[in-house]
Amino acid sequence: MINIYDTANEMAENLQKTEQFEALKHAFDMLKLDAVAYGLFKQFQDKQLELQQKQAQGLEFAPDDLSKLQELGDKIKDIEPIKELIQKEQALAQLMDEMNAIISKPIADLYR
Repeated sequence: MINIYDTANEMAENLQKTEQFEALKHAFDMLKLDAVAYGLFKQFQDKQLELQQKQAQGLEFAPDDLSKLQELGDKIKDIEPIKELIQKEQALAQLMDEMNAIISKPIADLYR
């Protein structure tokens, strides 16, 4: 019987060699060189994580939780290194969606 985890680990290694991953890595490295942009990015990530954890625990958001996240989002949306990172994330996400479709094909075929 095949060890599917070996294949998954190989795919993870190969993913790091793709153009999309390399572009994302470069964009993130460039973002980290801009201290202000990176600081705002980290604040946004931290607030997002905080809200995701609250949601996972079934906790209610405080009235200003979403507005703080929106405010941070408004601050970062036009910062060039962050815009570049988001574009590269989207390209990698598209690749991941295509890979997921390929991997899931046997299941879809099974139910046809």
